[in-house]
Amino acid sequence: MPAIARSRRAAIRREAAAIRSRGQQDGWGVHRTLTAIRATLPEVSALEGWRLALGWSRAQTIARIAALYRSDGLRSPALSESMLCRWEHGPHERPGDEYTVMLCRVYGARPEQLGLDRPGDPLAVRSQPRVLIRYGHHAPQPREWVEPMTTAAGLPAVRESLRLALLADPTGNTTVADLAEAAVEHYALHYSKHPPQLLFNEVHAARGLLGQPLAAATAGADAPGARELRRSIGYLSALLGNLALHLDDRPGARAHLTTAYAYGQHTGDLRLTAWACGARSMVALADHQLDAAAQHAEEALAYAPPGLPRAQIHSWARLPVLAQQGREREADQALAAALDELETDRFGDAPGRFGFDDAERTLHEAEAHLALGRSGQAARAAEASAAQKTDGTPGWAAATLVLARAEATDRPDDAAQRGLDVLDRVPPARLRSTARRRLAQLDTSLATTSAVGVNDLRERLRVLPAPVDAHGGEASSPGQTGE
Repeated sequence: MPAIARSRRAAIRREAAAIRSRGQQDGWGVHRTLTAIRATLPEVSALEGWRLALGWSRAQTIARIAALYRSDGLRSPALSESMLCRWEHGPHERPGDEYTVMLCRVYGARPEQLGLDRPGDPLAVRSQPRVLIRYGHHAPQPREWVEPMTTAAGLPAVRESLRLALLADPTGNTTVADLAEAAVEHYALHYSKHPPQLLFNEVHAARGLLGQPLAAATAGADAPGARELRRSIGYLSALLGNLALHLDDRPGARAHLTTAYAYGQHTGDLRLTAWACGARSMVALADHQLDAAAQHAEEALAYAPPGLPRAQIHSWARLPVLAQQGREREADQALAAALDELETDRFGDAPGRFGFDDAERTLHEAEAHLALGRSGQAARAAEASAAQKTDGTPGWAAATLVLARAEATDRPDDAAQRGLDVLDRVPPARLRSTARRRLAQLDTSLATTSAVGVNDLRERLRVLPAPVDAHGGEASSPGQTGE
């Protein structure tokens, strides 16, 4: 739907108010008033129409939602009129699960009546509105229960299968090697569906199970399955390194990635070796060690096989370093090389932590543009990346925060609201250290403005729990004991 002019918006409000006034005189209920408004004014969304049928302004809606929070013993939300406006008018903008519940409560409606049910989306919490909302009356549930992205039951089950196979043959065999490879695939494919701390614990436990069979297999260097066990241990170590980085444990990340590199070298697995080098470059970059990051990135490129692996290294290892060094021409060459490599790959993309796709490539392109001072190009690339990701996922959060940083100078209110949207949709335990770093950078970019939402964002960041608490447990929301 094309953008609607401000003058037309004012006319819509007047016409909707007149329809509601006539309806009140004739004794209409909210549903009939809503139907009449949307029939007369097709530009009006279901969410906006419901508010207009009640005769509320956006400010009144926000005040009533804040009152609901207070009645539940919670802090008032960082909800603003511009956020509600975006949800009402933006075809790709939707509230998170928590605000959906509150909107349903305050309007006395169900998600599908407000246009928030997302038909056909298997991850949407709106697929069970009666359980969550009970026709406008909220039944409190633990945060993790509400969170749509979970395959947590599959994690211990995979490790248990590996353990049972080892009970049958403690010395290991080709079946154990196959199971270890399947475990790597499971963890890699579902990497983004779990809080990093939870997945780290599972991958660590699975890798620990492989020590004894590897020792037995190594007794004969050519024993069946020995090489595959080493490869699996290498990939599990690579996953641990990436997870440690996402938990902001950079020394741990270096240790695990060095192990992955060693096993990649030992098994002759060039892709594992290149991936480990590229990830070490990212860790060095996070430590602001540009020379080390550049060295690891170039080593990764030397090992990477043609096609997707080389595209990946160009995008998330070389490009960020070159951009931060201000080497604009070489950064553009790395970006072009990544596109060329993807075009030569017969598949073009691959899922999972060791895979790569256009959304990830575009994300790194956006961040490079930002580092090089090209905010317009950064915004376009970040928006394209976010559009390819499911709301609330790590990839969506990363792209949204890069987009917010690109908007911070010219549209600081929108930038702040995007930051708040990420905090609304992603629980603290699922916020990777990379997302937290981008949030901190956004906060810095907004330091000199008093735009709407900036103070709310700053306060939310101030009370944001650490990824791992002082006792080594997962982060939790303020006032909660879990996610």
